[in-house]
Amino acid sequence: MRFVAVKSEETQGAAMVFRIRELLIRQRTQAINALRGHLAEFGQIVPQGAANAARLIAIVEDPDSGLPADAIATLKVLVGALTHLETEIDKLDAEIARRAKENEVARRLMTVPGIGPLIATAIAVLAPPPETFRKARDFAAWLGLTPRQHSTGGKQRLGATTKMGERSLRRLLIIGANSVIIKRHVHAAARPGTWLGGMLTRKPPMLVRVALANKMARIVWALMAKGGVYQSPFAAA
Repeated sequence: MRFVAVKSEETQGAAMVFRIRELLIRQRTQAINALRGHLAEFGQIVPQGAANAARLIAIVEDPDSGLPADAIATLKVLVGALTHLETEIDKLDAEIARRAKENEVARRLMTVPGIGPLIATAIAVLAPPPETFRKARDFAAWLGLTPRQHSTGGKQRLGATTKMGERSLRRLLIIGANSVIIKRHVHAAARPGTWLGGMLTRKPPMLVRVALANKMARIVWALMAKGGVYQSPFAAA
């Protein structure tokens, strides 16, 4: 299902910032993977992930790293590209944060645990109007966060999530859900005895992340459709 909506110049500009950031993130990942792969050829093993980019750069710049002089000159080309990408991504992050503060919908969405300026702005500019969907579950289904339902012998079984919807938003909501899980000691919704607390003790981590992202998507739709800000049901606990 496709949705076509007339967007304001402001919304189009915000969407462009987000799309360009995604492009630079992909290029950064490629540069990191290339640098990591080349260093591995010389016995320098560094774990995967953008968080380890600084370690890769430090190895190339370390005069005692043991890397061949000819290789260092070439590797520094990758380091320069990676450093430039990091700088440009930081600029876009600052622009997204500025736009989030100025966008009324984004400000309200940021009251939801796990949703920061990037996710809030992305939803505000990329998601169809809330009235496009009859209910919160339809929005979650569009994002691809609602499991397929199978009926067998009168019983409904939940399968894997669908691949429909806006992949970027689905990925961001799962990342946001993961941040809540990582910092669960500071979130009342993850305390023992809560829905999330119980899920964390019974289910695989990836399933919990997707389930929480689904819940977040439904809250997002409710805020966009009905207004207001997120009110934690555990605030008075």
